[in-house]
Amino acid sequence: MTTAKITAQQRAGILAEALPYIKRFKKKTIVVKYGGNAMVDESLKEGFARDIVLMKLVGINPVIVHGGGPQINELLDKIGKESQFVKGMRVTDRETMDVVEMVLGGLVNKDIVNLVNRHGGKAVGLSGKDGGLIHARKMILENNDDPALDAPEIIDIGHVGEVESIDPEIVKLLESGEFIPVIAPIGVDKEGQTYNINADIVAGTLAQTLMAEKLVLMTNTAGVLDTDGDVMTGLSASEVDQLVASGAIHGGMLPKVTCALDAVKSGVKSAHIIDGRVEHALLLEVFSDEGVGTLITG
Repeated sequence: MTTAKITAQQRAGILAEALPYIKRFKKKTIVVKYGGNAMVDESLKEGFARDIVLMKLVGINPVIVHGGGPQINELLDKIGKESQFVKGMRVTDRETMDVVEMVLGGLVNKDIVNLVNRHGGKAVGLSGKDGGLIHARKMILENNDDPALDAPEIIDIGHVGEVESIDPEIVKLLESGEFIPVIAPIGVDKEGQTYNINADIVAGTLAQTLMAEKLVLMTNTAGVLDTDGDVMTGLSASEVDQLVASGAIHGGMLPKVTCALDAVKSGVKSAHIIDGRVEHALLLEVFSDEGVGTLITG
């Protein structure tokens, strides 16, 4: 339905449908992992920024955690640095880490901040290094694929990290001052070593630490699909566990579902895996009865 075809009565109905959700989520925190098409398509980017600003204006506290894989690849290609991946993880030597930090903490982060601010928000860009936000540890990968090995082979993929802990003080301070935090998934360990961390994992862990109302993961798919290709929603944590165990949920969706499950099992009220290719997907998921993705609850 295009805006031109919406009557005044239909607009009133839309607002009336949103009202109970606005009341329910006022003063609550919603952590949004921003990525995929919604981060590169100009129309979707504008829509995302407007959605975030509107959420803040009606009293909700959105916190954005963003990725930036395509932008990192683009810059690495420009400087002639070949990207290597092991088990889906980017091998990150010191030179690659410098590029990752420049792209995530600089170019991409500030682009999102600028976008939100142009639409009337008060966004502030952070990396996990700011205010001691994300404490990281080095990720250790094990190779169990070779039956000839007596013990798993340890694979060093460089400056790739896991979240050890999150200190949410700076995020809470920004929220109380009507600001919108925009966080790049970069952490630092006790020795001051910088690590690139998966943005879904950072968003999920941050949602748990903040005891957020919702965790929203924006993707390039319609959500969690059944064997017929239809979106499944209204899933409980136990139902999702069964789907994972049966192999119904697999491949690239599995890490996102695992992240969502960890969040709801740790106190986040609900997790949403939504289709970021849909215009205003965030508003549709948060403020409408139907939504545009998969809802998972504890």
